Amino acid sequence: MAYRPSPSAAGASLPSLSRPQLAEARRVRAVELFEDGVSNAEIARAVGVCAESVRRWQRAWEEGGAAALRRRAATGRPPKLDDAQVEAVRAALEQGAQAHGFEADLWTLERVGAVVERVTEVVLSRASVWRLLTGRLGWSLQRPERRAVERDESEIARWVAHEWPRIKRGR
Repeated sequence: MAYRPSPSAAGASLPSLSRPQLAEARRVRAVELFEDGVSNAEIARAVGVCAESVRRWQRAWEEGGAAALRRRAATGRPPKLDDAQVEAVRAALEQGAQAHGFEADLWTLERVGAVVERVTEVVLSRASVWRLLTGRLGWSLQRPERRAVERDESEIARWVAHEWPRIKRGR
C-alpha cells in the first residue's frame, strides 16, 4: 500500500513513498539539518515528528553516522514460500478449485492449503494460508450469495407489486 505524505510533513516535492521510505527520507533530511547545525525543535517541525524522535536520531547519528539511520532489512522469520513459489500457487489457484479435484469451484483455507502443499510441498497453517491469500496474493474474502436455485425474480416482483399492497390494505 502506498502512503502519500502530507505536504507539511515531508515537503511538497517528494514523490509518493511507502511508509518505510518516508520514514527513511525524514531521517535523511534530519541528518542534513544536523550537519547544518539546526536545533532539534526546528528539525522536528521540519520533518513532522516529535522532538524525542529527533534526539534519538541524533544520538544514533553521533554514534554511527548517517548509515545508522538508514533503513534495515525486516527482521523475523523469513517467509516459507519464495516469490517463484507464490507465483506458482497463484497460477494454480487461478485455474479454479474444480481443476484441482474439488466438487464446487469455491476456495476455502483448507483447500488452498492443500493446493499449496501439492504445488510447493510446503505445509502452511490456516493463518499462514490467510496471510498468503490476503497479503502476498492480494485476494479478499468473498462469500457466495445464498439464494434458492428455484428463485423466480419475476414472480417476486409480481408479488411485491400486487399481493403485498393487498395484504397491507387488509389490515
